[in-house]
Amino acid sequence: MASEEPQAKKPKLEEKELSQNALFGLGNPLLDICAVVDKDFLDKYGLKPNDQILAEEKHKALFEELVKKFKVEYHAGGSTQNSVKVAQWMIQQPHKVATFFGCIGTDKFGEILKRKAEEAHVDAHYYEQSEEPTGTCAACITGDNRSLVANLAAANCYKKEKHLDLEENWKLVEEAKVYYIAEAATFAREQGFETEDIEEIARKAQSLPKVNKRRQRIVVFTQGKDGTVVTSGDEVKMFPVLEIEQSEIVDTNGAGDAFVGGFLSQVVYERPLEQCIHAGHYAANVIIRRAGCTFPEKPDFH
Repeated sequence: MASEEPQAKKPKLEEKELSQNALFGLGNPLLDICAVVDKDFLDKYGLKPNDQILAEEKHKALFEELVKKFKVEYHAGGSTQNSVKVAQWMIQQPHKVATFFGCIGTDKFGEILKRKAEEAHVDAHYYEQSEEPTGTCAACITGDNRSLVANLAAANCYKKEKHLDLEENWKLVEEAKVYYIAEAATFAREQGFETEDIEEIARKAQSLPKVNKRRQRIVVFTQGKDGTVVTSGDEVKMFPVLEIEQSEIVDTNGAGDAFVGGFLSQVVYERPLEQCIHAGHYAANVIIRRAGCTFPEKPDFH
């Protein structure tokens, strides 16, 4: 079993020159607000020690109180933003290969989110509006547990015609080579596949109608510690994840987003599928050793 920071042992591939804005992501931006809290705080807001919920009316005051009462850390969050942030970290240079669009509020949390995205070297272009506050996700830490409370707020207010359709923004879309939008719905159920077998679902998804006939569809399903299923053509492959001791796992919440980020970091280089999967597993392995979707200064991936 691995006991040190994961090492990738494949030979280094010849670098392809990447341009800025080659990777485009559109999604719900959230400002992650992380703090170690006490049981009284959880009880006050009816939170379980290890849970993930959407904020209700009774939770609206939680975010401000968290900032006032406890020492907090801020991170640019939300599923798609996490993924492009991890991809940019894997790529390192040039900065701003990753572009991100989403909606925030004209408030202090929005200003912090803009700063955090900039620190991650992501080229974030937010649609800013004043009707709803910036979306936030409170990570209330007690011991080894994390109680997550997400208030989507402004994240739900994106207006295509007021942002995406603007000439200067659409130009960034056109410059991109790879696009990523996270889909939260249970795909197989929505498609009426009537099976829970992961390989069968992958096959069915791979054979769905496709407009672009020149390029084959590739379907990738992650299953946590149970490995990654990939279909390409008629072939279904299983890729085992990197092994890790249970005692070294700190937080699995960002693992899926991190896998996508690692995967995309190689897709923009047009590297082989196996290398993309390998990078996804590497990134997820790094992130689950840390609190939140965070990472060291530089990756150790080759």
